[in-house]
Amino acid sequence: MKRIVDWLAAVFQNAAEYRLASWWFLRILALIYFAAFLSLTGQITGLVGKEGILPLDLLLANASSRFGGSAWLHLPTLFWLDHSDRALAAATWLGCGFSVALFFGMLPRLSLIVLFTLYLSLTTAGQIFLNFQWDYLLLEAGFLAIFLVGGPSRLTVLMFHWLLFRLRFMSGVGKLTSGDPSWSGLTALNYYFETQPLPHVGSWYAHQLPSWLLQAGTALTLFSELIVPFFIFLPRKWRLFAAALTICMQLLIIATSNHNFINLLTIALCLFLLDDDCIKRIAPGRSRDIYKRFEPTPRRMKNLLSAAAAVLIFSSSLPLLLNSMTGIDPGAMITQWSDRVRRFGLGNAYHVFPTMQTERIELTIEGSKDGSSWQAYALPWQPGALDRKPAFIVPHQPRLDWMMWFVPTQRPPGTYVFDRLISRLAQGSPEVSLLFETDPFGGNPPIYFRVLAYRYRFTNAAERAASGN
Repeated sequence: MKRIVDWLAAVFQNAAEYRLASWWFLRILALIYFAAFLSLTGQITGLVGKEGILPLDLLLANASSRFGGSAWLHLPTLFWLDHSDRALAAATWLGCGFSVALFFGMLPRLSLIVLFTLYLSLTTAGQIFLNFQWDYLLLEAGFLAIFLVGGPSRLTVLMFHWLLFRLRFMSGVGKLTSGDPSWSGLTALNYYFETQPLPHVGSWYAHQLPSWLLQAGTALTLFSELIVPFFIFLPRKWRLFAAALTICMQLLIIATSNHNFINLLTIALCLFLLDDDCIKRIAPGRSRDIYKRFEPTPRRMKNLLSAAAAVLIFSSSLPLLLNSMTGIDPGAMITQWSDRVRRFGLGNAYHVFPTMQTERIELTIEGSKDGSSWQAYALPWQPGALDRKPAFIVPHQPRLDWMMWFVPTQRPPGTYVFDRLISRLAQGSPEVSLLFETDPFGGNPPIYFRVLAYRYRFTNAAERAASGN
């Protein structure tokens, strides 16, 4: 019994060596929250507004008729109170405001609670458009950050380690268990830069690298995801190596891919692999002042709540991790419990790019008034004109541009969204038209639609020099 008491006392001790890591993490998290909310300001009503592609009011009405008074447990969102377009837009701008407050240290705990609640509400309302791993990673990291205010405990730091471990290790396991030959054959990067959802100009340069170097990069990716995550729980020098390699990999991804804010958030999570002595060497000189102001303050209620959060996250995420490794079904009760917890953005499964597409198919929507003269609807960030360099847009996430990548696979979520998109364009929805770079019909929808499919590939250096494409 004494050992248990001593262990609990140690778990709830202040992790004084992570004060600077916590301070910097909260500031970086504020910037990431700001980017995530700002990215949604011009999109949310076109995606799920009243005249959007997947109207939120229909989702809530269906949930209410199916689940009755418990519908909010299945769809946890503030938009049960008001799901108007004005409320959707207000939530995104309110999120921007509280992100600024958090960055400047104003009411940090309240700001974090509001930011988590707002982003959970938008994630639920956004349906498939916000059903991505970076959205759930931001939710879980944002939730854990609430317990950093006043100083981190060792339990809170452990939960951040567990989150980073799951993100990295489960992504590696997903690649191996998917059966995709490009990962087992170490050829994934031969295709990745060309076929990823939204490449940028750095992707073109990476695609020109020799095959042997791309294969070595694939092997390094698997090593960094399958082996290095275990270093998180080892002594200091191993943790520092894990942080260095993970940060390096994330910077390489940013240099070659448009993956919104997930890589920036992963880098931020690596702060908890660094102690304050390490951060003092690389952070600006004012770190000592920060250190003095960020004194840990032990509180019984905070410890109790952090323990409850840890139980929720461990109990829901551990069965998912074991299932991904062994394929053993944890059982209906455990699966149901995990699903319920994950609805609130906690205990998620992560599997970044478990399969790789080997060719790029781009779809172009065209409309016509007479059936003979056709004009294209152009998305702002989707590859289109051959001579236009793909743009660097990190940390922005254009949700419709991204979803278009899934449509050629002919899987139901993507094809359903695409059908709804065409329907809204035919109805002349102004909110949906604003998701495109241009509306060639000026709000007066055409009579006919067609979809052209193109097989895209990168030029090589000689082709680019000759054509400019």
